[in-house]
Amino acid sequence: MRKMLLAAAMLLAALAPAAAGKKTTHTIMTANVRVTGLEADEQPGLRWDDRKAVCRDVILSRKPDIICMQEVIYDSWAYFKKELKGYTGLGFEGPEMDPYTEGYHFIAKNCIFFRTSRYELLGAGVYWMSEDPVTGGSISWDSARARHTNWVRLRDKVTGEQFRVLSTHLDHITEDARQQQARFIIHEAEQYAEDFPQVLCGDFNSGIKSVAIKSIKEAGWHDMWEEMNGEVEYGFTAHGFKAATKKKPGRRIDFIFGHGPVHALSAEVVTDHPKGIYPSDHYFVCSEVKIGK
Repeated sequence: MRKMLLAAAMLLAALAPAAAGKKTTHTIMTANVRVTGLEADEQPGLRWDDRKAVCRDVILSRKPDIICMQEVIYDSWAYFKKELKGYTGLGFEGPEMDPYTEGYHFIAKNCIFFRTSRYELLGAGVYWMSEDPVTGGSISWDSARARHTNWVRLRDKVTGEQFRVLSTHLDHITEDARQQQARFIIHEAEQYAEDFPQVLCGDFNSGIKSVAIKSIKEAGWHDMWEEMNGEVEYGFTAHGFKAATKKKPGRRIDFIFGHGPVHALSAEVVTDHPKGIYPSDHYFVCSEVKIGK
């Protein structure tokens, strides 16, 4: 009997989770990388060719497991697909892009990259924040642009935990559109179990006192930055390439939210600008989170 118990103990030890010694938290970054080719950016340090390597290096410097991007178009999509080794990217291709092969066309995508060595992809999708959510490029509520949310459902190969990550970008002009788009995100996410972990990242074009952000919080989403720093205004995260000279404190409009058992262990606004070159007109936001009860 003792031999049987010893053998069973040895077997359990051999089958112990591979998590021992491996990372079980998740480094998540949201990064508005700015659309490429804008006439306003045709000056040294602002052009995509001038800042793309900086953008890549600043992102990789935090060793993110998951990267939610906004304002991705053809040039930046091709670049990140090539340069982000070990990551899979989703969320660019779609019927709304098929008529075009280059350029902006007022449709920029909210792509999600994740480490293939760390996660198994269980599902993915996109919806357009409009009254016709299944039609690519559809617009409602006087939104200045067609706005959408990409999502992936992942399984952590280390812990076995499943969770969902969403990347979004609310309208930059119309207040009613932002409020309606926020409500749309809330409603869509409510179809999941209350204790199913979800992470929402993006450029919300709204500060912490806005109706859109308040409605997200009231729906049970918690701000990773706020968990670590309290309900205080950090200041601008959209600096328009003028961070060094900007005088007004501005608002933080780039957020990482969690719903369910998602807990912040750290939160950082990434202000790196090597040799005076900013990776984007936004600061990126990065958070280390623990998922699970």
